[in-house]
Amino acid sequence: MLIGNATLPDGRRRDVRIEDETVVEVGKNLGDADIDATGKRLFPGAIDVHVHFRQPGFAHKETWETGSKSAAAGGVTTVVDQPNTDPPTVTGDAFDEKAALADASLVDYGINGGVTPDWDPDSLFSRRLFALGEVFLADSTGDMGIDAERFADAVERAGREDVSVTVHAEDATLFTEATKDRDDADAWSAYRTAEAEAAAVERAVEVGADAAADLHIAHTSTPEGIDAASDAGVTCEVTPHHLFLSRDDLPDLGTFGRMNPPLRSEQRREAVYDRVADGTVDVIATDHAPHTREEKDASIWNAPSGVPGVETMLPLLLEEARQGRFSYERVRDLTAANPAEIFDLPNKGRIEAGRDADLVLFDPDDAHEIQGDDLHSKCGWTPFEGRQGVFPELTLVRGEVVYDTRDGEAFGEGVGENVRA
Repeated sequence: MLIGNATLPDGRRRDVRIEDETVVEVGKNLGDADIDATGKRLFPGAIDVHVHFRQPGFAHKETWETGSKSAAAGGVTTVVDQPNTDPPTVTGDAFDEKAALADASLVDYGINGGVTPDWDPDSLFSRRLFALGEVFLADSTGDMGIDAERFADAVERAGREDVSVTVHAEDATLFTEATKDRDDADAWSAYRTAEAEAAAVERAVEVGADAAADLHIAHTSTPEGIDAASDAGVTCEVTPHHLFLSRDDLPDLGTFGRMNPPLRSEQRREAVYDRVADGTVDVIATDHAPHTREEKDASIWNAPSGVPGVETMLPLLLEEARQGRFSYERVRDLTAANPAEIFDLPNKGRIEAGRDADLVLFDPDDAHEIQGDDLHSKCGWTPFEGRQGVFPELTLVRGEVVYDTRDGEAFGEGVGENVRA
């Protein structure tokens, strides 16, 4: 396949030649194009390092097929799935069960293992867990997940095994119990305080430094948490919902705006946005966590936490670039180049000879309103209803077309592979 006269993220117009699964040449006047990309932009496929595709155990919320279709339609060509399924991905057997289900994926994937409160760092169980590649640690302190001692043990083991550790950092001891008397939509944000995140990030990076471990802080929602990670030289991610939504949106979102960490004040959201724009934040990742409408339509204390986002991440960021608020290169770095570097995916993240042909083609001027009914996640709703997004017209995974709207919407076959195979 030859894609002709495409505008790359840095503004260069180039032809891109693909053979088998790989980009083999990027240059000018390479021949007769199979796809004329004049006036279009060509991006490396986005890498979403934080999704919950819900299988096994919760297929009524999402499946690998529906989640990966949503990813492909949003220009995401690689995802990293987190371990809180049923069974949780904390053993080799559980990993194998999830990997079998992931065969249905249209996009490439990684599967994170998790550490539980009864984890033994010296057991066969532990060695199998760390063989999975990345490890997700749910909460660095407090009673929400593993305790501080177990966290330190796991990080120390990760440092010895040279694997990446993704950390959900909230200190449950700093949650505000008094807010449990409230039933308004903002009560969840008042309960899980901004201070709880900052304190947990500070503790996590301290433990990581002692263990010489490679930490990555998940879904930072506060400028304080971002700064604590950045000051320590630790990478972090921000979700689209923490980038674009705040507590000011909760009167409209209601319990559909409950997630962990929760939405923050508009002032903090603006400070987070500034840190994304100026390069302090390394990655945008979605924490795609779909639930059904019926599940979310409950009280603020009973509704499950989480929102979908894998299909709208790149379109929302491309709209920011279209409006001149981000550069296209910054969007590329946040969604592709930086995740590939941080999570050691040398074949992904850029449009260069020798890299995987994970490519996304879009018309930069073709923005339209986001509507949940048009999206492909099984949950069928979005917290970004009514906002503008620039969606792909073509998505390729290692040279295979997995999503195409040029002659009516069509999906390709499930060609996804485990990036840690």
